[in-house]
Amino acid sequence: MRALVSVHDKTGLVDFARGLVDLGWELVASGGTAEALSKESIAHTTVEAVTGAKEMLGGRVKTLHPNIHGGILANLDEKSHIEDLQRSGIIPFKLVVCNLYPFADSPSIEMIDVGGPTMVRAAAKNHAFVGVVVDPNDYPTILGELHDGKNTLSNLTRKKLALKAFRHTFAYDKAISEWLQENVEASEDGKEGDDRSPAFQKVEKVNLDDRILLDLRKTNDELRYGENPHQKGARYVISGKRGWFDGATQHSGKTMSYLNFFDGEAAWRLAHEMASLSANTPVAVSIIKHANACGAAIGTDINSVYLKAMESDPVSAFGGVVAIVGEVDERITATILENPQADVLIASKFTPGAIKMFKSKRKVLRLIEASAPGPRSMEIRTFDGGFLIQEPDIVDSPIGGSWTVVTEASPDDRGWSDASLAWLVCARTTSNAIVLAKDYQVVGVGAGQQSRVLAAEIASQKAGQRAIGGAAASDAFFPFKDGLEAVANAGVKVVVQPGGSVRDAEVIERANELGLSMIFTGQRHFRH
Repeated sequence: MRALVSVHDKTGLVDFARGLVDLGWELVASGGTAEALSKESIAHTTVEAVTGAKEMLGGRVKTLHPNIHGGILANLDEKSHIEDLQRSGIIPFKLVVCNLYPFADSPSIEMIDVGGPTMVRAAAKNHAFVGVVVDPNDYPTILGELHDGKNTLSNLTRKKLALKAFRHTFAYDKAISEWLQENVEASEDGKEGDDRSPAFQKVEKVNLDDRILLDLRKTNDELRYGENPHQKGARYVISGKRGWFDGATQHSGKTMSYLNFFDGEAAWRLAHEMASLSANTPVAVSIIKHANACGAAIGTDINSVYLKAMESDPVSAFGGVVAIVGEVDERITATILENPQADVLIASKFTPGAIKMFKSKRKVLRLIEASAPGPRSMEIRTFDGGFLIQEPDIVDSPIGGSWTVVTEASPDDRGWSDASLAWLVCARTTSNAIVLAKDYQVVGVGAGQQSRVLAAEIASQKAGQRAIGGAAASDAFFPFKDGLEAVANAGVKVVVQPGGSVRDAEVIERANELGLSMIFTGQRHFRH
């Protein structure tokens, strides 16, 4: 029995190779794999000895040879194939162990593997006779089956291995094609990124090509169920990519649930976007319930910012997700412990003392320490027979003169600041949405209403007197002046909205009558 071994990732290689040798297998190894086996005194034959040709072109050509691929691709039920092997003195391979260069980790021309994918695909194609192993995690299972099956893998096992192998090469080719596409676009544009994106928001360029290839890898996160107990759920990542949670540390609490992840993503992204609104307000706190903000604030002192966020709507905050851009120490921990119970708390950093306090007082609280989230990317939703896919929603800002004051009165500096915060949070709130903000604090949110007037009334009711002198944001235009009047009743001085209604003139006239400053952004932000 002959096995071809050529791996870049040498995790578990030595034990696996010894196991094969103990079972009577002859190993044929290439390049670095042969060196690793030699260091451990594991018997093997080199690829060069099999091909009769030395490696060339700096290692680019070593396994591309009939003596290798004839041994992999031979149909052993075909008489002519057997005759070809005998005539050329080729011994067939029963096992091919190969994984590829880590292109996604350090993409470059030299990391584009040629011989590896060729061997993997050849073995996977001929899985009726050859077992192909691309994942070191499969080594113990393979050895166990070979031991119990007298050096033979079952047909089902070979099929499963072939399936994994083709997925392995698919992900590899996908990573290369995306890298080359980015390079081509950069060369054509002479620049990178999307120039529509404001400075505070990171956005990944999305190409709505004729064909979009997705390779998703299931993570090890254990989700008890999906949104509801009768639904199964799991978290996947795009192969070769890592999200903010993949590098996060969970210090305490139960495992994350489907909704914890869903709301956690919304909270962590919103908090970082808010913190980047101004260099003068680097601390941000967002509190998310059912994917919408029920509290949000920015500032410089983490304790006061947290209290402002919690004051927005403490009743709704119970059982929500809290995200804090900043370091959580014992002082703010004591403050958090006095407030309604959150299910998840995500922060940039926790002091050891803070972790100790949370573990002693709220053991079930999921305490997550994480780095900033990556760029927003394509948005995908299921649709019968496929998906709806769109670019991420880019939230515009007053920077660069994209906003226009359309009333006689203009906002002061604080009015612009309140409008910017209200507008950002409104864009991340389910439509129809109205958000009221004042003094770096969101004071009222009306979310997910079919009536814009009702959304305004809900936001105003939650805000009470706290909205007086602040700003209101509407994710889409006011079709009638009644919506404007509803936010005016809350006492705001500034209103920010996209504009674009056939009745804009009526709404502007009413704003002037009420003494309001009104800003048109020219861009709506429906969110469903």
